[in-house]
Amino acid sequence: MDLVEQLLEASQKLFTHLTNIPTAKDRDDFIEKMNQLLDARGEIINQLKENEPYPIQSHTLNKELIELDKGIREQLMKVKMSIVDDMKQLQVSKKSEQRYVNPYSAVQVMDGTYYDQKK
Repeated sequence: MDLVEQLLEASQKLFTHLTNIPTAKDRDDFIEKMNQLLDARGEIINQLKENEPYPIQSHTLNKELIELDKGIREQLMKVKMSIVDDMKQLQVSKKSEQRYVNPYSAVQVMDGTYYDQKK
């Protein structure tokens, strides 16, 4: 199996892994597996770049690799957006909890303060 076929296989594994985005509970294992697959794919790409004539451009699997790469990028953006949404939701819940604990923190009251305007 040459490097281009290995790249295609690694890309397909990564794409199938990215199609099933888990809930927040299982996300750590999902991200760990995703990083392993990305690292393996990156190593193959680095090996391909070391070759003088870049073999992907003239290979018959070039179109499939390009389509898989587009799909992988889209799925990675979906994963990123789900993480960003969860982080925003966490920030909102922290703020609402702080408001519940101390509802008067946003109110600035100057009671009992006397300012002498005369000089």
